[in-house]
Amino acid sequence: MAVSGQVVGAIDEPGLLVLVGVTHDDTAEAAAKLAAKLWGLRILEGEKSCSDAGAPLLVISQFTLYADLAKGRRPSWSAAAPGPVAEPLVDAVVAALRELGARVETGRFGADMKVALVNDGPLTIVIDL
Repeated sequence: MAVSGQVVGAIDEPGLLVLVGVTHDDTAEAAAKLAAKLWGLRILEGEKSCSDAGAPLLVISQFTLYADLAKGRRPSWSAAAPGPVAEPLVDAVVAALRELGARVETGRFGADMKVALVNDGPLTIVIDL
């Protein structure tokens, strides 16, 4: 991933790309629960988890997951928590994963990033805790 031409976080082996959206009522407890779910989710080859395989995770904040398209032609992101609320919770997910023993790379919160993905599957899962 590059931010202004600089590579910030990358994984070059099978693992998970995790886009984390934070809403207004999310908590540190929810962040820890999400980390545990991600670490143990058995969706890698051979029905293994990142924990089983020692696979890395790339965690990127993504407020646009809370886009509301119900009205008009322009998305509203009013359900997304503002940066001062969201950033510590995204950091809490990363910290909880690392406490579990995960190798975690990250993006840069609030940055305009270019993210590349090779999706082996395809498989995309939404986890809403």
